[in-house]
Amino acid sequence: MKAKELRNKTLSELRRIAEDLRKRINQLLIDKSLNKLSKPHLLKLAKKDLARVLTIIRENEKAINR
Repeated sequence: MKAKELRNKTLSELRRIAEDLRKRINQLLIDKSLNKLSKPHLLKLAKKDLARVLTIIRENEKAINR
């Protein structure tokens, strides 16, 4: 997910994406603990995507409060 694409989304859409990413990270962690995770790099990518989404949510909230 590119930051440019995320900046065009509404705050509610971003929050929904963040929640979906949290669920995905949780599932990947479960799979990792059960040694079912065949592509461990997906966990790292999901965490980075979540951080990107949360950063843009915070930017939008700061812009609203100004």
